[in-house]
Amino acid sequence: MNPHLSFSQKIWKPRVPFQEGHRTVTRESGLEPFFAGILADRNLKDREEVRRFFEPRLGMLADPSGLKDMDKAVQRIILALHQQEKIAVFGDYDVDGATSSALLIRYFRRLGVELRLYVPDRLTEGYGPNEKAMVILADEGIRLVMTVDCGITAFAAMAAAHDRGMDVIITDHHQPRETLPTALAVINPNRADETFAHKELAGVGVAFYLVMALNRELRAQDFFSESRPQPDLKALLDLVAVGTIADVAPLTGMNRILVKVGLLTTENTQHVGLRTLQESARLSGRLSAGQVGFQIGPRINAGGRLSKGSLGAELLATDDPEQASTIASFLEQANRERQGIEEKIQKQALEQVMLLPKEQAIYGHVLAHKDWHPGVVGIVASRIAEKTYRPAIVIALDDHGIGKGSARSIPGIDLLRAIDACQSFLLGFGGHHAAAGLTIEQGQLPSFTEAFNRFLQENTPEEVFQMALLFDAQTQITDFPLETVYQLERLQPFGRGNPEPVFVFENVRVAEHRILKEKHLKCHLADLNGNTLEAIAFNVLPGLVGEGILSARQRLDVAGSLSVNRYQGRERIQLVIRDARLTDYGHRE
Repeated sequence: MNPHLSFSQKIWKPRVPFQEGHRTVTRESGLEPFFAGILADRNLKDREEVRRFFEPRLGMLADPSGLKDMDKAVQRIILALHQQEKIAVFGDYDVDGATSSALLIRYFRRLGVELRLYVPDRLTEGYGPNEKAMVILADEGIRLVMTVDCGITAFAAMAAAHDRGMDVIITDHHQPRETLPTALAVINPNRADETFAHKELAGVGVAFYLVMALNRELRAQDFFSESRPQPDLKALLDLVAVGTIADVAPLTGMNRILVKVGLLTTENTQHVGLRTLQESARLSGRLSAGQVGFQIGPRINAGGRLSKGSLGAELLATDDPEQASTIASFLEQANRERQGIEEKIQKQALEQVMLLPKEQAIYGHVLAHKDWHPGVVGIVASRIAEKTYRPAIVIALDDHGIGKGSARSIPGIDLLRAIDACQSFLLGFGGHHAAAGLTIEQGQLPSFTEAFNRFLQENTPEEVFQMALLFDAQTQITDFPLETVYQLERLQPFGRGNPEPVFVFENVRVAEHRILKEKHLKCHLADLNGNTLEAIAFNVLPGLVGEGILSARQRLDVAGSLSVNRYQGRERIQLVIRDARLTDYGHRE
């Protein structure tokens, strides 16, 4: 073991340096001194920005008309409503797409309009709008199509829709090409010519912004009446929260507002599908970001990964308890099946990694197999990237030698830029800096792999590939009375762009411990003055961190996140351990 690393073989680094101004703002805001680094990491520079971050309100949302083509899209929808045209929503099959589709269906249902839902089959149609789908919709008499979470690179499909006299409103958040598809309106905060400041919106966030703008204009035109009441937009925010969290969008800016309020809405959701899904996952009350990411999201995704891609949207859109129960049960079974398939593919992918020549420097993994299911390669790519701390592309090859792959990155590497540099070997690709998808011929795999690794080697500092634990402050056990941990809780929801704060407690010893379920380690940490802190490390046994803590014969530095453990009416401060190292290694950052 490298003596300069922690038990998990990571270096520990401060997350971000802070300046004197952050100390001042921390003091003025009535926060403990260690909050200076937390404010710096979130770029909060004055008391007003701190207040807005701690107390996000819907009234703080940016004007939806600030998005290009928004007003044009709204006027076209209103025309369709007045002329009673048939309208379709074309959604992606992932959670972001499912929640976006359900959001529009539920809103338009309140207007007295039932949208036609079209979700492509992952295996036969692939991602996004396609020409065949546009022909089907046109033949059904659809006059207006709204895409959600897709469409920004669907040039052929948009041309096909135009040729058949259909208008298309694209709502998307993925990175566009140099030119935009031919559509009536293209609403995407990441358009190259877009001046809208808030680029972080997920697909469901963009869809909600469309509904916000539409609802405002309908209200201005006296569309609503006693017999046709105005829809409650706040009731839709649970869908926005679920889609945004599951898509791993940054929980900053407008997303922080939408997700914070949306999670509150889950406590008494009006949506029978989401409520049934919570029951299926044995969850009750208000959902947390973690529950959405690890329990709700995978269940919604399961239909699109293995079978019928529209099931997630249908579940979230239905008002029929019986239909919701049937779909939720199917998704529960599909999710269990997905877990089994994923486990098998992950094992095979890691075996490929282990067989790579030890003397060969690997900067990114490109793994492929003809027996892998294309519906789960994205999840496996995430696991491989996490375990190897290298960008990973996992590719499922079909019988014709065509590979459909998903790619996941690590912090510090723009994945889309790396893939774009190797596009001459690909049939197609798309995505963003952290995740992408691609299509490749089997014969091009060696050349693509070599080019991908060469680009990463030449354009990435070596330290990016060293696993690191980023911490926010070095603190003492006595720094955290219950009131201070309450302040930390106000930073929630945690996620990308708003990480849960990590604190380092130096020179502590394990005063007592016990092992739970043969894999969790519960203990009390004691400082030099005898002050103690309750702590727990999940899933660390067997493993380097758990065994390192138990076998240590000297004091430790322990890194972790603080929370309030609420049980049977009692509240206790608890540290969730992320990592540990021997204090004598003297690694002071």
